[in-house]
Amino acid sequence: MSDKTSDIHVPFGLHVWSGAVSSAPGLWSGIGNFETLLLKDDLKDISVKKPVFITGLARGGSTLLLEIMNGVTGAATHRYADYPFLYTPYFWNVFLGLMPRVKEKPAERAHGDRLMITSHSPEAMEEVLWMGFFKDAHDPLHSNVLTHVRDDDKFAQFYTDHIRKLLYVRKARRYVAKNNNNITRIAYLQALFSDARFVVPVRDPVTHIVSLMRQHERFSKIHAKNKRGLNHMQRVGHFEFGLDRRPINAGNDYDVAQIQQCWNNGEEVKGWALYWVHLYGALQSQIKNNDELSNAVQIVRYEDLCENPQQQLSQIADHCDLEMEADYIKGCATNICAPAYYDVNLDARDIAMIKDITSQTARLYGYS
Repeated sequence: MSDKTSDIHVPFGLHVWSGAVSSAPGLWSGIGNFETLLLKDDLKDISVKKPVFITGLARGGSTLLLEIMNGVTGAATHRYADYPFLYTPYFWNVFLGLMPRVKEKPAERAHGDRLMITSHSPEAMEEVLWMGFFKDAHDPLHSNVLTHVRDDDKFAQFYTDHIRKLLYVRKARRYVAKNNNNITRIAYLQALFSDARFVVPVRDPVTHIVSLMRQHERFSKIHAKNKRGLNHMQRVGHFEFGLDRRPINAGNDYDVAQIQQCWNNGEEVKGWALYWVHLYGALQSQIKNNDELSNAVQIVRYEDLCENPQQQLSQIADHCDLEMEADYIKGCATNICAPAYYDVNLDARDIAMIKDITSQTARLYGYS
């Protein structure tokens, strides 16, 4: 970060190389497959077992959960330092290992939300790979829902091999990923990994929407003065906020058109409320008639996590079969509390509109 609260610092070299990678996914996936071939003997005993996927609408607590799971023994996550060479995790980490280790001073990330990071902090990076194989991954005009693995699915094999290589590089046993876009791919991921576990943070619609609006305003200002920062977010697949905001299409084109129309007309509150319902309503539809999928998904209410962190983390550990020691859970719990860095500054009419639009779906998650 070049400024601890209001900018995204993207070095020129990173900007150039990330452009080279994002513009030629076919080339880089080919190099990735070559890397896998070279590591054939090293990877033969490594399989993807019980991967954990954290997903949901941004600002629901997913990054906090990723930070916590990153500290679990045997867990492997992506890091900021893995970018831009996500396609070749082994080659890139060998190169990084040859570089002198520079002590970094943690800095608050651009969100201004108290999270301090270095290049070795865990981050949502795997979307780079999804975008390389699925060209419509962020096109709101197309459904982003994936439900099954085709026999000729080249991504499925590449993705599985990629996770195996990451486990090998990290000397780990369990893959943990945070990716908000995976909320429409839960069925696909379960088809690929039958023992996968999903953790979906959800938040009271009013405070959730306040946080989303705050971040969108923040990143729009950053992007307006920092084109390189905008390019960076586009290349890593973060379209949640800013000048290239794109809603995830959870299978209902009409809903998405309404959301975009509201945003285009400056009706931010209404647009976000419709989007909250669109995503979390679609999730309920996915798991309602699928017991296997329902059992694999754990809903984590942000408010419960803040009020009873130790209990919630223990339940997450049990659900995901993660080796979270009691002392580790207790230590993490002491650092979890509701944010105090902004207030709910909506007027009564906006709050009433949010509740009116979201009430039916919110009740499914225990919000009255």
